[in-house]
Amino acid sequence: MANMFKMMKEAVSMQRQMKQIQKELERQTIDFESGGVKVVARGDMSIAGITIDPAIVDPSKKVKLESLVTSAVNGALSAAKKQAGAAMSKLTEGTGLGSLLGQ
Repeated sequence: MANMFKMMKEAVSMQRQMKQIQKELERQTIDFESGGVKVVARGDMSIAGITIDPAIVDPSKKVKLESLVTSAVNGALSAAKKQAGAAMSKLTEGTGLGSLLGQ
């Protein structure tokens, strides 16, 4: 029974730590650039901003621009997901709970 209470206490502690990590991730940003398009993503998987180099904006190249923006956004989100996954795995390291938490 004492072991069950210890596990519950650890789970509550882990939840607090996870919330703290999520708050930290919200403040972090990841930059990704592709072909003159720069995307800044937050660690919470939201986009903080997109900057397009004026030299690449040409109405006849609309399809290319859309492709570059898509590539930059996907790259930034991929990097942010990797960073978040690494931060969360540190929390569950050695507990055997990683698979239960989807890590």
